[in-house]
Amino acid sequence: MAAAGGGGGGGGGATTSGCGLKRRYAPHDQEEETMNQDQSSKEDWCGRLWNGMDLLKDVTENKHVLPTGLEGIDTLLGGGLRQGQLTEVTGPSSSGKTQVCLHSASHAAVKHMGVVMYLDTSNSFSPSRIATIIDGTNDLSDQRRFDLPHKERLKTMMRSIVCKSVFDIFGMFEVLHQLEVSLLNDKVKSGGRKICLLIVDSISSLLAPIIGGKYPQGRSMMISVAMILKKLAYKHNLSILVTNHMVSAGNGAVKPALGESWKAVPHVRLVISREHGSNICTATVLKHTLLVFPLAI
Repeated sequence: MAAAGGGGGGGGGATTSGCGLKRRYAPHDQEEETMNQDQSSKEDWCGRLWNGMDLLKDVTENKHVLPTGLEGIDTLLGGGLRQGQLTEVTGPSSSGKTQVCLHSASHAAVKHMGVVMYLDTSNSFSPSRIATIIDGTNDLSDQRRFDLPHKERLKTMMRSIVCKSVFDIFGMFEVLHQLEVSLLNDKVKSGGRKICLLIVDSISSLLAPIIGGKYPQGRSMMISVAMILKKLAYKHNLSILVTNHMVSAGNGAVKPALGESWKAVPHVRLVISREHGSNICTATVLKHTLLVFPLAI
């Protein structure tokens, strides 16, 4: 893959969803207590004032990267998908956006980094492709697991990837609420490992239909989703990867969808493209909050 750098920038019953997360309904007093605790944690997260050294320490000591397993993209992103941040991969149809998501999920599973939650909005998740990628990756750093029989090794890794189909904005809010509650209660685990990566493929399939006029509060809902995703990333040290499609910008040019309101949301924006009939992808960084690019003067 060729790479090019661009400009910087609760106690009651429970129901189980398709992704294995439980939504608990607490008695009134317990629910009120939980809400008060959650409000306090939100205030701590939103209201704290950080000085420069606090921010530097947080970035260098807490916010590590999760490699995607795609060498060109990892080099371009300074190592991979940074924890605590939202990374967007955008590009035309069939440019390789889903492939980036599948490789990222597979690599996290192979390297035993943690649980991957994959929110599939367009029936793009392919377990067979995941299995093929895993089979083609040898994790020599964990010889004990590597010595396991093939089926056991594959089963162990596939279990760390949790997929949930989401087909509208209301379903997205429900899943994100369940995920937030589960993370607060330390429920999202596999083999003792916590969730490390949240993938939404694609975010534009959910958001584009609500910002075209049918829903008067469409843009507000879009920004609410953005705020929840970024809060989950920062508060729980997750890497979040979303995909977006391209739309016409006039004069034959194209640009990422979802408009100016969404433009400021991702910490990192990566555009990938593929020449017709070619297997070679080109990746360009449109925005990165941590990498410094030279300015042409």
